[in-house]
Amino acid sequence: MSETEIRQAIFDTLRGIAPEADASSVRPDENLREALDIDSFDFLNLLIGLHKRLGVEIPEADYGRLGTLEGLVQYLASKLGGPDHSETSRPCSSMRVQTTSD
Repeated sequence: MSETEIRQAIFDTLRGIAPEADASSVRPDENLREALDIDSFDFLNLLIGLHKRLGVEIPEADYGRLGTLEGLVQYLASKLGGPDHSETSRPCSSMRVQTTSD
């Protein structure tokens, strides 16, 4: 999944939680909660919505890394297994590595 697609997923999920928020005006390095005027409950709902939409587990221990749009995009890109997380990367099921115990 490309970073553009991840951003779109974030914006779409945000619209469902805070329809009045203009996510398109958020700078990549800006604090999401402050820029969108959303509280911690709405932010948690954003993460839950992204988990449901993208299938990415987001442990509470990682929440501190997700405060900016760029941080959230990079985090999700790394969890989705993109090789270089570039705008031109395409999803590839062979990129997802599953390990098993022998």
